[in-house]
Amino acid sequence: MNEDVQFILDTAKEAMDNAIKHLEKQLANIRAGKASPAMLGSVMVDYYGSQTPLNQVANVNTPDGRTITVQPWEKSMLQEIERGILMANLGFNPMNNGESVIINVPPLTEERRRNLAKQAKAEAEDAKIGVRSARKDANNEIKKADDISEDLKNNAEIDIQTMTDKYVKKIDDILEVKEKEIMTV
Repeated sequence: MNEDVQFILDTAKEAMDNAIKHLEKQLANIRAGKASPAMLGSVMVDYYGSQTPLNQVANVNTPDGRTITVQPWEKSMLQEIERGILMANLGFNPMNNGESVIINVPPLTEERRRNLAKQAKAEAEDAKIGVRSARKDANNEIKKADDISEDLKNNAEIDIQTMTDKYVKKIDDILEVKEKEIMTV
């Protein structure tokens, strides 16, 4: 196979992989009723005047399925951590016991579960758009290439479509697992 074609295919595959990684990262932020340290991944804390991710100033654990504990490395950070969690607007009510911050994750209502499932679907659709965009870019690159025979171009387009179908199926599978996780009480 022509090196140019292989490069275009590799670039498309990389873009599609990135769409999947982004989807998985976004879905990790959608809570499914079970406590997870990833839920606090977006929390930023004022650490001596600079905004710092929570996981760089404290240890985040889940002792059970309904509780998240945040153990700061410096006790003076307790109020800042509480403020950071509240400012992140995650719907949590942190409690400070003088040693650590404890967050009880409330069980999800049926309506909230449906909304989270819709949100997960929207994220999956965005990922599919990313995959299709990578397909379009790759097909345009193939069409622009002058030094490639028509047969090679046709075969490359078929390969790109096959790869696209594989990634769309992967996205559907990831979404199915996440929806099941969200809807399970």
